[in-house]
Amino acid sequence: MYRSGVTTTGQPIADANPAAVAGCGAGADADVATGLVQLTGLVQGIYARVSERHDLTPVQAKLLCVLLGGPRGMADLANFFGVEKAALTGLMDRAERRGLARRSPVPGDRRALQATLTDAGHQAATTFHAEVSAELGRLLSALAPEDREHFGRTMMEIITRCGTADRP
Repeated sequence: MYRSGVTTTGQPIADANPAAVAGCGAGADADVATGLVQLTGLVQGIYARVSERHDLTPVQAKLLCVLLGGPRGMADLANFFGVEKAALTGLMDRAERRGLARRSPVPGDRRALQATLTDAGHQAATTFHAEVSAELGRLLSALAPEDREHFGRTMMEIITRCGTADRP
């Protein structure tokens, strides 16, 4: 079973051997893969903690952040989240009950619905995004400015190459 190499509070396990933590063999590829998995765990831990402070699940927080970009069709959102429309309907039902989002007809297509943020949802998304961005920024704060820039460029190159640049 995989162990993340972080404590339950999201702090790295300082004395862990990265290859042993991930259950991987030795080698440069294993070290890079292990590092990426550990970094993913750190990011997800921060995202989950900030979501909880805002009384959101991580998926609800992601929905709100996606909708900050403007209305999205329900079929588009289901595809984006990689879920069936029924699962997205449940997510939207909960967001609507909390007054964070609403569904409305798509102009020119009576059968299609789009999701938009309410004023409360926009405020919640903006506040969440600012807080999670600040906390994630602290992960890189110990790096020299040129190293942060290099990391940012490299990360965006990977994201763009994989075709996920439009996903939060």
